[in-house]
Amino acid sequence: MAKVVAALRNHWKKSTFGACLLGWGGHWLYGRHCDNLLRRAACQEAQAFGNELIPPTMPLKKATVFLNPAACKGKARNLFEKNAAPILHLSGLDVTVVKTDYEGQAKKLLELMENTDLIIIAGGDGTVQEVITGLLRRADEAAFSKIPIGFIPLGKTCTLSHTLYPESTNQVQHITNATLAILKGETVSLDVLQIKGEKEQPVFAVSSLRWGSYRDAGVKASKYWYLGPLKTKAAHFFSTVKEWPQKHQAALMYVGPTERPPEEPEEKPPRPPLYVRLYRRLRSYWSPPKESPQEVTPEDWEELKLSTIELSIATRNRQLDLTRTEDFMDICIEAETVSKGEFVHRGSQKMRDPHTCPEGSQCIQASRCILQLPEGTEGSFGIDNEEYEAMPVEVKLLPRKLRFFCDPRMREQMLHAAVQ
Repeated sequence: MAKVVAALRNHWKKSTFGACLLGWGGHWLYGRHCDNLLRRAACQEAQAFGNELIPPTMPLKKATVFLNPAACKGKARNLFEKNAAPILHLSGLDVTVVKTDYEGQAKKLLELMENTDLIIIAGGDGTVQEVITGLLRRADEAAFSKIPIGFIPLGKTCTLSHTLYPESTNQVQHITNATLAILKGETVSLDVLQIKGEKEQPVFAVSSLRWGSYRDAGVKASKYWYLGPLKTKAAHFFSTVKEWPQKHQAALMYVGPTERPPEEPEEKPPRPPLYVRLYRRLRSYWSPPKESPQEVTPEDWEELKLSTIELSIATRNRQLDLTRTEDFMDICIEAETVSKGEFVHRGSQKMRDPHTCPEGSQCIQASRCILQLPEGTEGSFGIDNEEYEAMPVEVKLLPRKLRFFCDPRMREQMLHAAVQ
C-alpha cells in the first residue's frame, strides 16, 4: 500500500489525469444507465396501450412518420430509432416511416400521401414547416387538415416543443415524453400563417416570419464557430462594421383582429330518425326558407410606412390562450434607433428567444396584412427558421387550423392559466 501511495505521489500529474478520466468515464456511464432506465419506463407505458383490446372488425390506426435524418447535425435518425421508434411500435400502431433525402422532399411526398390516422413529424422547425406546407397545399386540405399531428423534437431548433411539452434538460426524456403524448391523445388547436407571394405557391408556418438585421446576423453566427460562446456576439458585431445604421423600409397594410367563432364539437351529433329527416325534407321542399341577402362589411384596412431594424409577424402559439375571444397575429416593428452595443446585446437575446419584442417597439395585432417592399430589396425572410427570398407578401392568419398532440400536463396548465 505504501508503494502505491509513493508511486501516486511521485507521478502526481499522471495520477491527476487518470483520476479525472476515471471520474468523467463514471459520470458518462451513469448517464447512459439513467437514459436506459428512461427508455425502459417509456416502453412499459407504451406497452399498456398496445395491450388494449380492440374489436376484430376495427383496423389498426395508421401512423405516418416523416423523419428528417439530417436534423440535429445528422443525429436525428439514431435519436429516433433509439428513443421514439420502440415506443410507437409497442403501442399497437401501424407505423410507416418516411425518411426525407433532401430539402423540400416532404412537401412533394405530402401531395402523394394516402389516408392516414396520424401524421408524426420527427425533426426540427424546418421539417414541421415543410410538412404543414405540403399538407395545406393539397386540393383536399380541408379533410387532411383535420388529421391530428404529432411532433417529436429532434432538430436543433424546436419552437413548438415549448408549447406542447414540459421543459426538460434531458434529451432522452424530452423525446420519450413527446412520443408518449401522441399515444395519450390530448390535442390543442394551433394557428397557422399563410404567406403568399405574387407568383409562387403559398408557404405555411406555425411560428413566425422574421425580416431584419437580427435575423441576418444570427444566420451567420455558425461561421464564427471557432470563437465558442462568443460566436453570436461576434456575428452581430461584425454585422455593424459592414453596414451601419441598418434600416429596412417597407409599407404595411393590415386588418385588425377578428372575432373568434365558437369551436366546433369534435363528436358529431347522432343522426335523427328516418321520419324526422323525411319531414324536414318535405317541409323544405314545400316551403323553402327565404334567403335574406347577407351584408358584407368591407374590411377596414390601415396603412403604415415603416422603417425598422427588424420586423416580425408571429402567431400566438407560443403564449397559447384556449379561451381568448379574438384571433390575431402579433406584428412587432422594432425601432431603428439603437446603438451598436444595444444591437449586439439584443442580438444575443434574440438567438435565445426570437419572439422577444423589446421596449420601444410598435406592436400591432392583425388578422391579415400585406407587406410591400421597395424594388431591388435584398435579403431574406426567416419563416419558421427557414430562409426564403424577401419579396412582397400577403400574410393571413388561419386560426385553429391544425391539431397537434400535446402533453396532458401542458393542456391543464393552459386551462388553469385561462381560468385565473
